Amino acid sequence: MSAYRAAHRAAYRGKAAGAALAAVLLVGGATACDNGTKDGSGKAAGAASAQPSAPAAGGSATEALAAAYKKTSAAKSAKVRMTMRMSGGLGGESIEMTGVQGWDPQVMDITMKGGLGQAGVDSMRMVMSKDVMYMEMPADSPLSAGMDGKRWMKLDMKAAAEASGDPEVLKKLGGAGGMGGMSGMDQNQDPAKQLALLLASPNVKLVGSEKVEGADAQHYKGTLTFEEMLAANEGSKALPEADRAKLGEAMKKAGIKGYDMDVWVNKDGYPARMKVAIATPGGSLDLDASYTDYAATATVRTPPENETLDLFAMLKDLGAGGAATGA
Repeated sequence: MSAYRAAHRAAYRGKAAGAALAAVLLVGGATACDNGTKDGSGKAAGAASAQPSAPAAGGSATEALAAAYKKTSAAKSAKVRMTMRMSGGLGGESIEMTGVQGWDPQVMDITMKGGLGQAGVDSMRMVMSKDVMYMEMPADSPLSAGMDGKRWMKLDMKAAAEASGDPEVLKKLGGAGGMGGMSGMDQNQDPAKQLALLLASPNVKLVGSEKVEGADAQHYKGTLTFEEMLAANEGSKALPEADRAKLGEAMKKAGIKGYDMDVWVNKDGYPARMKVAIATPGGSLDLDASYTDYAATATVRTPPENETLDLFAMLKDLGAGGAATGA
């Protein structure tokens, strides 16, 4: 292979790798915001406990939400349509994700639209199973030129984190301490865990009967301060006390006091829609998710190995090539 062709191939591979990483981070960021937020350094703040803590408020609202939690947890899967909107200094861009997810076992098959314009990609399909994420490069995209005829990028998140030897990478990719991270993104999408978090709100209430997709649903609403969210999340308890204090201080400096949560429970006792709103001095982040087809089997098929390129190995090769060129 000539030096020109090698450089041309490396350039396209770098773009494809960058697009794949951007997609993983965007999806991880969106779903992490569903059950928490990020501190000033970009670390995920936490995932909700697998079991709801003792409800902070009493009455029929918490009883209904507790019943919805049990049904949703037992359903194990659903179809999802999720939109994340950022305004002000946070970017002003919308990202939409549609597909199927399962939370026992944890799997997902979604298509993401938005957020990848700089990579020259309008949308990207992402499949996840057993802590391995697969990103499909669109056939009509320039990114496919760096794929050696293959369709999928593969990222074994836990293996990549461990191989890096960097504790921070392990936290972000491997979800150390149960705090989410990239391998915890499917846990953050689990609507049962979101219900558990809402149950910890001290002011959860029934707003009233409303329509969701033309069907009757009961609208519940609550607010949580950042401190209340940390207290409710089992995952956050894995953090040393000093780290918890730093996280809380970072949130205060960022001007984030907490967030509003809304859920609409349908006549079958499942959440049909969920919203999380986070306001910051620099802008707002709003996440809106709709769920259907609970308890349907979440069939997620991963691509065969001969159609995949290992993203972590590619990044190492690109780094080695850059080092050799600079030498």
